[in-house]
Amino acid sequence: MDEHGEYLLRFIYVYVKDWSTAEDILQEVIVAYYLKSHQFESRSSLKTYLSKMAINRCHDHLRSWKNRRIVFSDAMTQWISSSKSTEKTYEHQVVRSDLIKNVMELPITYREAIILYYYQQLTMKEISELLACPENTIKTRLRRAKRLLKNKTDSSEWEGFQDEQI
Repeated sequence: MDEHGEYLLRFIYVYVKDWSTAEDILQEVIVAYYLKSHQFESRSSLKTYLSKMAINRCHDHLRSWKNRRIVFSDAMTQWISSSKSTEKTYEHQVVRSDLIKNVMELPITYREAIILYYYQQLTMKEISELLACPENTIKTRLRRAKRLLKNKTDSSEWEGFQDEQI
């Protein structure tokens, strides 16, 4: 928990968009790992194993009847923003908040590809192992997500993505 707890909490939050739900899911993941730690075969890192457990719990939550509302919180903006002067931080938050909002509005398959690739900086291979699907599927999801984001965002926000090849 000390080593991977904060990472997992943020990771789960990206899926469920609610801090209290993310904390509950994190607790479920940690308890499940504690009860079944003997099943961990060390074929991957513990972080990857816990991330996969978290993804499965998030998918379960998103499919459940309890998940009736989706809330975008300013906490996501605070999490991503860096410590700069107040004016620059505000400008950065305004520009990034629209992009973050658009990312969070994507369907879950596209959102998770964008988050894992750009925010978590995982490789295509790592993402494909984590999501248990082929690398080409991940590339397709990223391409489609970028196309959807391009239609929704201002050209100044899009500058970082436009020249990148997937």
